[in-house]
Amino acid sequence: MAFFDKEMHMQKENVDTGRYQVVVLDRLNNRPVENARVRISYTGAPDSVIEEVVTDSSGRTPVLELKTPPLEYSMEPVEEQPYAEYTVQIDAEGFEPKEVAGSEVLPDVLSRQPATLNAMEQGESYQRVVIPPHTLFYKYPPKIEESEIKPVNETGEIVLSKVVIPEYIVVHDGPVSDSSAENYYVRYRDYIKNVASSEIYATWPDDTIRANVLAIMSFTLNRVYTEWYRNKGYDFTITSSTAYDHKWIYGRNIFDSIDRIVDELFENYLSRPNVRQPILTQYCDGKQVQCRNRGWMTQWGSKTLGDQGYSAIEILRAFYGNDMYINVAEAVSGIPASWPGYDLDIGATGSKVSQIQEQLNTIAGAYPAVPTVTVDGIYGDETKNAVRVFQGIFGLGQTGIVDYLTWYKIQEIYVAVSRIAEL
Repeated sequence: MAFFDKEMHMQKENVDTGRYQVVVLDRLNNRPVENARVRISYTGAPDSVIEEVVTDSSGRTPVLELKTPPLEYSMEPVEEQPYAEYTVQIDAEGFEPKEVAGSEVLPDVLSRQPATLNAMEQGESYQRVVIPPHTLFYKYPPKIEESEIKPVNETGEIVLSKVVIPEYIVVHDGPVSDSSAENYYVRYRDYIKNVASSEIYATWPDDTIRANVLAIMSFTLNRVYTEWYRNKGYDFTITSSTAYDHKWIYGRNIFDSIDRIVDELFENYLSRPNVRQPILTQYCDGKQVQCRNRGWMTQWGSKTLGDQGYSAIEILRAFYGNDMYINVAEAVSGIPASWPGYDLDIGATGSKVSQIQEQLNTIAGAYPAVPTVTVDGIYGDETKNAVRVFQGIFGLGQTGIVDYLTWYKIQEIYVAVSRIAEL
């Protein structure tokens, strides 16, 4: 039985708390849905509502404190479930109601549950998403071993001239041969955040999370770079099957520590000397499945090294060898212009400032809490305040300075609301 399947478990004294927020968007145009009613209950007792809130103009609920199992449950391999499971019910005028069951909350970490709503059609329908168990708490099929570098004489030979971070990838939600499984177009960064939230615990040390995120990104970019499945006649980039790829879960919640680290690292992947393609960095959990003798990383082993103060690259080299290094992609698709290489703050001028001002004004059309600014190419108090508000909405440090993370978050949201990259 799951730790939080029954409300009586909440009466136990050995509980911690985690932070939780629901973000509601209109599926059609990626715009926030204001005044959506959000009810939260324990997944084991979905009719017993413990919180009822509404979304603001940015489509976000207040950050709530919810009960979780003790922190130590996620810090060592134990039998007890380390996360709480909640059910979210969402109603908004003009939209189909939606329910998400099994949304995970870990102690001491902010968990954000995204929810996209469909416009109401004739006759009311009801969407229900069920989030299955985390891979570290459930037995999924182990990874089938592959060569980490694809020889050019194999099917799946290298077909791209350079490593490019894609804006979207196509995820086949099932095993390779399951023709009935759906394909989903998923933004690359959202895919990585989803997989990392499904396969490691967000309570782990930051450098352990970084090492695992780098491994997930490199593996994914190997599939992109080699066009592995398309060269085999399939119309997708990657699967959600742990036997072949990574566990991607439709509609799942994302943890803030993972969200932040993916945004920090999203241009990176793992390389070996004289190898052009990203390395297919395979791994296992190290508890239910052993793979150390294959030269793979183990997730629990990476946690141990992170506890000992190892950096991300030191963790990776401990498993994959000392010739592994972190590389940077040559291009990022779908991004209007790349990071200028310096922070934008009071006194900055020029085309990069104008670009940010124009993008903030477009974003303000969807997120009215963001004030519009004069597009004059001068970074003054008005622009700094708009940046500060933007940072607050999207969980960044509210410095009012456009640093690397803020720059790319503005690009990401601008693309989403302007739909210039619509498929």
